[in-house]
Amino acid sequence: MAAGRSLALPDSVSGPTRLVALAVAGSALAAAGQMALSQALPAAADGANVLRVGLGELLTPGAPVAQAALPLVAQPVPAVAPVAPEPQVVGAADLVKAAEVQRVAAEQAARAAEEARLAEEARVAEEARLAESAVASVAGGVQMVVGRITSGFGARWGTSHQGLDIAAPIGTPIRVPLDGTVIDSGPASGFGQWVRVRHDDGTVTVYGHISRSLVSVGESVSAGEVIAEVGNEGRSTGPHLHFEVVTPGGTKVNPRPWLDERGIGLT
Repeated sequence: MAAGRSLALPDSVSGPTRLVALAVAGSALAAAGQMALSQALPAAADGANVLRVGLGELLTPGAPVAQAALPLVAQPVPAVAPVAPEPQVVGAADLVKAAEVQRVAAEQAARAAEEARLAEEARVAEEARLAESAVASVAGGVQMVVGRITSGFGARWGTSHQGLDIAAPIGTPIRVPLDGTVIDSGPASGFGQWVRVRHDDGTVTVYGHISRSLVSVGESVSAGEVIAEVGNEGRSTGPHLHFEVVTPGGTKVNPRPWLDERGIGLT
């Protein structure tokens, strides 16, 4: 019996017979529907399996990529030719201005160098003064100057050197070793400037090449008093004090023993 058609019975069939016939026909129709359903389910299951397998291959790591994917290729960038700088035209006014700037810079540099030199000299002199002040007296005597003996008494370069040369920075204080009276203070041939002091026993001490005298002729001075500062005046090859000792009879003697006997320090 084809599905979808209604079951028609003749009107002559009695009621009970009609019911039996309808029941039999319904059972046959249900059986036919069940058979059709059972045949359709395997086909649907097979389609689902095919879809599942296909998706699994696509999602599996390492699976081959479709050949349609094309590799990326970097396209070369065309080179840009360098642009040559335009020549600069410098006029005479610009050259003059540049020369003036250089001149001013050179003057400033020279001024700064001179200021630095003066500051360094002042610093060295101050250090020497502080060092001299800190030195204790030797055997009860006086520290006459803080420096270094560079030339002694006696023959030198074919002549007679009649004193001691004590090198020290310009401005180093010079102290008189004994009480006395100033007999000379100011310019002196060969020494540039000097100070001479006569002491109580008639001995005269001489201080040459000084940069500045701090005493006047006729002034009385006491042992340890600052009377001058080391300089580089006159015939001198560098900052130093030239010190002489002259006996009452006018003879110049070696200052070193004279200083040592009186406990007067030099360095």
